Amino acid sequence: MYLPRTERTMPDTAEIEPPTPLTGYEDRCLQTDEGRAIRDLMDRVGDKWSLLIISTLRAGTLRFSELQRHIPGVSQRMLTLTLKHLARDGLVSRTVHPEVPPRVEYSLTPTGRTLIDPAEALAAWAVAHLPAIKAARAEFDAAAG
Repeated sequence: MYLPRTERTMPDTAEIEPPTPLTGYEDRCLQTDEGRAIRDLMDRVGDKWSLLIISTLRAGTLRFSELQRHIPGVSQRMLTLTLKHLARDGLVSRTVHPEVPPRVEYSLTPTGRTLIDPAEALAAWAVAHLPAIKAARAEFDAAAG
């Protein structure tokens, strides 16, 4: 319910608890280059296609068209951009073979392979908690009207 500005009440400043001090980890995440690096990488692996590409390349080296066939719904443009970003971050290697037509293959780097276990754990968590998440969304949407 909307209250006009004059009817809104503000808590007494004595009732407001001071914020909890940040831990060393939280402070580093917010204030340092390390935090920016964490956020940048989370943006990368948290996008729509990166973890799917990483998990698909887990089986081994694949050509672009093979990758596209294994990942339903990914457009050529998005696959190209995501592979480029993953290669830039050192998670995927791109090998061009000097043939006609050129053959380009993609594989995980050793660093990229280290993401497999955390990615699988996150996927398992998502599957295990999907019913609770769907219920929470339905409850939220019903309350929002």
